[in-house]
Amino acid sequence: MSIADNTFSMSNMYDALPHIRFSRGISGSSIPPPGFIPRASDTRLNPLFNLMTSGEGVALFKDMISKLDRRQLHTMASLLTSDSDYFTEVVRNKHGSRRVQKLLGISDDVDALFHAAILRRFLHVMTDKYASYVARRAMAVFDQTKKYAMYEHILHHALDIARDQHGCIALNEIITDADDPFYRNQMLDVVAINALCLSNDASGNFVVQHVLKLYDLRCTHNIAANLRGHCFELSFKKYGSYIVEKLLEAEGSMAVVVEELLECEGERLMRLARNEFGSFVVVKALRVTQTNRIDLFWDLVQKLMPFLHLLRRSHGSSIANILEACSIATR
Repeated sequence: MSIADNTFSMSNMYDALPHIRFSRGISGSSIPPPGFIPRASDTRLNPLFNLMTSGEGVALFKDMISKLDRRQLHTMASLLTSDSDYFTEVVRNKHGSRRVQKLLGISDDVDALFHAAILRRFLHVMTDKYASYVARRAMAVFDQTKKYAMYEHILHHALDIARDQHGCIALNEIITDADDPFYRNQMLDVVAINALCLSNDASGNFVVQHVLKLYDLRCTHNIAANLRGHCFELSFKKYGSYIVEKLLEAEGSMAVVVEELLECEGERLMRLARNEFGSFVVVKALRVTQTNRIDLFWDLVQKLMPFLHLLRRSHGSSIANILEACSIATR
């Protein structure tokens, strides 16, 4: 059966399920081996696989499954989840992911099957571009017991998820939408405790940035504490500088960053001020202290003023403008 033959219709839906149920079964020798990807020539699995992953009839799928009875829905979910490799291939497909999401939250017994399938391949699901949407949808519709099990898996795999290009996005969404205070705080604590390694990671830094944007005072304080002594070096990096700027915006962590900058020798601070990314950190430090901590502001000005002539001809030109304004004001 080709994909073209597997058009979306109610008759195809009803015809496909018993055909697959008869020829493949849910266990035994007919289950495909690990790494198996259904092919057009494999008539045992193609009807359901094509039904889930074909680009045709996307708008009709939700209406179609609404007309299936409980037994048919359970059969469909059983076939989709009875083999982990098969399930993973479906949810990694753009259309397969969307259709599995439509099947979530319909009934407890169907959710139980998908819940078990997701947990079996949790890290693979959470770090895939399309499969991760299935996990995020599951967190929204599963009952409390199933959610708690997923939270536990998130905490266990948090670092691996955060350091993946797709996983970091999924983790950010789950943290934002977390409706359980205990697990939300647990996830924030994992990010805070591992703030240094995440801040230096190409994907993990986005999780730290995201968490800081939630303006959770306790978490921001803990991140600042764990980055104390590392803000200077982070400021030389594109994404690291974003994190340091976020810390400067928070009243509770602003002093931590500024005091670290003031501890630097004048030439080291000048080198940061002339850096492509570090210059933004120094400008932010000057602006927030001028508003909130005038004593720290003048300490920074005094330390930077000897290098005014060097700052004019570099990325530090904005800093030079602030220093020149201070010179005029004190004359």
